[in-house]
Amino acid sequence: MKNFILLSSLAIVASFSPPTVGPYVTRNPLRAATDMPSPVEKPNYKNTGKSIDEVFFNNQKWIDSKESVDPNYFNALGSVHKPKYLWIGCADARVPANEIMGLDAGDVFVLRNVANMVTGTDFNVMSALQYAVTALEVPHIIVCGHYDCGGVRASIENRDHTPPLENWLRSIRDVYRLHSSELNAIKDPEMRHRRLVELNVIEQCINLFKTGVVQRKRVETFRSDEFSITQPRIHAVVFDPATGKLVPLKVDFRQYIDELHDIYDLYAVEDETKVDAANKEALSSLKKGEQPHLPGDIDADVEVGKRNRWKFWKK
Repeated sequence: MKNFILLSSLAIVASFSPPTVGPYVTRNPLRAATDMPSPVEKPNYKNTGKSIDEVFFNNQKWIDSKESVDPNYFNALGSVHKPKYLWIGCADARVPANEIMGLDAGDVFVLRNVANMVTGTDFNVMSALQYAVTALEVPHIIVCGHYDCGGVRASIENRDHTPPLENWLRSIRDVYRLHSSELNAIKDPEMRHRRLVELNVIEQCINLFKTGVVQRKRVETFRSDEFSITQPRIHAVVFDPATGKLVPLKVDFRQYIDELHDIYDLYAVEDETKVDAANKEALSSLKKGEQPHLPGDIDADVEVGKRNRWKFWKK
């Protein structure tokens, strides 16, 4: 069977700017946050003006640039909404989804919050996910974390950042708790931060597998001969603002979630043991030069080329 899973968290929609109230306490020196000095001077907006005219000026420049290349650009953009990707990313201003991926308007359905969290009690996240999967039918969901994440740094401080932000950060603390042995073994604080960023992305991907809307669509597309792969595919990636690189994490989700089927599976397909056995039988026949034919559902992760060659389809 396919992999659907795990672990829900708490909810909140907030912008991140840790308040200065409350003492900072480091109970565990391994978990102390690192304040990395920035090599670039931060802008100062204390004397900013009232106007945001630059926004509208830049908007017109963008319109002109698009229409100079394709006069029909906005007619097309205004009539069709069929994005290929759902992007769940951090609200950090340095992580703009379309720009990072080199994609245009209309290509990405974007959901952003502090530290790219997928929390089962957040109606904003769950509603956007439902709409993207059921109405837009996006084939790919990308969960993108980023290094130097303020939300992740704040979560490893033993400090009350006050609600609602503190409630939100507690979900990242839970990720630390789940992987504390690995994280505490990393002596360098910055490398520990980077690994927590990665583990947080992985846990949020697993949270997606847990949801009914994702499970339902994956079972539906698993059973359908119209789809070359089970959808939606879930991808764990990390962005490094210091280099501009977007890097896929090497994750075997089956390793994380196989033992959790009995708890989180909401929909059933053909028994996976039977499917695996049928796949092995077909591969064995293929090696002998025979034409394999499977009695049950195909393995959903088999690419369409292999499916056609091995005839991995239902009778």
